[in-house]
Amino acid sequence: MAAASAARADAGLDRRFMALALALGGRGLGRAWPNPAVGCVLVQAGRIVGRGWTQPGGRPHAETEALARAGQRARGATCYTTLEPCAHVGETGPCADALIEAGIARAVIALQDPDPRVSGGGIARLEAAGIEVAGGCMEAEARALNAGFLSRIERGRPHLTLKLASSLDGRIATRSGDSRWITGAAARARGHLLRASHDAVMVGAASALADDPALTCRLPGLGDASPVRVVIDGSARLPQSHALVSGAGDVGTWIVSTAALGDDGRHAAWRGAGVEVIEVEAEADGRPRLAAALEALAARGLTRVLVEGGGRLAASLLGAGLVDRIEWFRAPGAIGGDGVPALAPLGIARASEMARFVRIASASLGEDAHDTLVPAA
Repeated sequence: MAAASAARADAGLDRRFMALALALGGRGLGRAWPNPAVGCVLVQAGRIVGRGWTQPGGRPHAETEALARAGQRARGATCYTTLEPCAHVGETGPCADALIEAGIARAVIALQDPDPRVSGGGIARLEAAGIEVAGGCMEAEARALNAGFLSRIERGRPHLTLKLASSLDGRIATRSGDSRWITGAAARARGHLLRASHDAVMVGAASALADDPALTCRLPGLGDASPVRVVIDGSARLPQSHALVSGAGDVGTWIVSTAALGDDGRHAAWRGAGVEVIEVEAEADGRPRLAAALEALAARGLTRVLVEGGGRLAASLLGAGLVDRIEWFRAPGAIGGDGVPALAPLGIARASEMARFVRIASASLGEDAHDTLVPAA
């Protein structure tokens, strides 16, 4: 009985410190790409002696940060890390080796790293050095934290979140195109926070032309957290005078277009303004193939992409089964059937064909509602 009680107490402590490591890891979301957003806590005799999280650009790693803060106090400590320590040599040495050299006694790891360069190698190194390793602590939470990194490694594309801000009847603008503002200040602030936690924010060319959006994070203290701006523009309609093009030197702007337009001068003009142009194959209707676009974004290191419009792009992504999460902000008002719908036609003939989602969270933001949904299993 005493042994069982002690085991439960140890498990409780492990969850407590791992929860802190997960919270620290969340600080890297939107900034750590192409690396995962990892959190690490070093505990000695029940006291935290070091903590860290993946820094902007993916370096230094969380374990390196925690060890630097702990110094000699890391010897004999327990390391709580949300992802298996790396075992390969990149810009820095392997984190597994750094932990071994620091003299930790135990490692609690939430999730094994699926990256083929690691994939169990970090755990094997720790165990070979005589360090006790416990895996799977809060694994589901760790998978949720790094859904983007896992998607990039396992599926070859970023994790895709579709953000919708609509009226009760699913309209995102009036018949004249006016949309400022359907939702209130609290909902808009939450939308900016979503931008800060994603690597990139994506819109279609029609939305970029109609709304002239800045697509930056404008929350106090998060001005440096603006994501890469991605525009899907298969017809090369975005002029050089557009703010997204002219401001590409200040905030990274990528335009996804079709390879067929690569020789007519428009792509060269964009590149001259500082835009990164990504050319992909076209669908039969001339639009960029979205699956190929996402693969190209992943190849450039993006792990989490927030889609903000418009209705045609949103419908295309939904129809292709590429939406992993929906953040729906809903105002308590109606615009009517002559307003602009949140989704373009999907061509669904039967109710049984509709894409179904499960609500996993709900909140009130002033007068507005905010629902988070994921695809039904």
